[in-house]
Amino acid sequence: MNSLRSRIGRMGLNVFAGLGLVYLFMPIFFIVLFSFNKPKGNYNIVWQEFTLDNWLDPFSQSSLTAALWVSLRISALATVISTIFGSLIALALSRRSFKGSSVINLLLVLPLTTPEIVLGSSLATLFLSQTFVDFGFITVVIAHVMFQVSFVALTVRARIRGFDWTLEQAAADLGAKPWRTFRYVTFPLILPGVLAAALLAFALSIDDFIITFFNAGSTVTFPLQIYGAARVRIPPQINVLASMVLFFSIALLVIGAVRGQRSEAVKAMKRSKNK
Repeated sequence: MNSLRSRIGRMGLNVFAGLGLVYLFMPIFFIVLFSFNKPKGNYNIVWQEFTLDNWLDPFSQSSLTAALWVSLRISALATVISTIFGSLIALALSRRSFKGSSVINLLLVLPLTTPEIVLGSSLATLFLSQTFVDFGFITVVIAHVMFQVSFVALTVRARIRGFDWTLEQAAADLGAKPWRTFRYVTFPLILPGVLAAALLAFALSIDDFIITFFNAGSTVTFPLQIYGAARVRIPPQINVLASMVLFFSIALLVIGAVRGQRSEAVKAMKRSKNK
């Protein structure tokens, strides 16, 4: 009887988990599906017929293409800056205990718990108070770096939490200078966490709407362009470009997973040979 109840309980959990996954991935499925739709009229919201024409000319809408290019440049620049700063913050907090570290930890969590509308409006107020600052590309990058740093720092710190600091001491005992130790010992070991944090920061940046809306000025990113175009027209190229970004992200994840498995296999082979 108890085994029957446990089996029913496991089946129920599996069913609820499956329904939750379907609920989460359903919008993504419809985005990809409607990229192959041939709509009648200005709105691509009702399925009409299958076509490949949208994918044969994905950049036919110049305004969408330009907005996507702006989003990619902003996300790339903000991700590089936030990954550097966030990784250094994570290293500092993990390696040393100092006065004020608890305050820094609190400040790192605040952007994650504060509503985006509060962050966006407060940053807009800050920029408005500076007469020499014009809203545009730079203000959006600054705004994105502000919330990306927290995600990067916490992600990298989670990777560093299990780091064996005696490896650095061993390298120093063998005569390696601090920079050489970081380059050949510390950085390769924390690199998976840094890459994961960078991918997360890039995804958050390219997807952001609220904070960007408050600080973009005349700069139009891909989410802002979609929001403005949806009032008049929803072309299928929106779904095509969004699907391209999705497939590119999946490709990066697959490549990272394959490389990780290969490196683990190589390490296992080396260990077996040494034995």
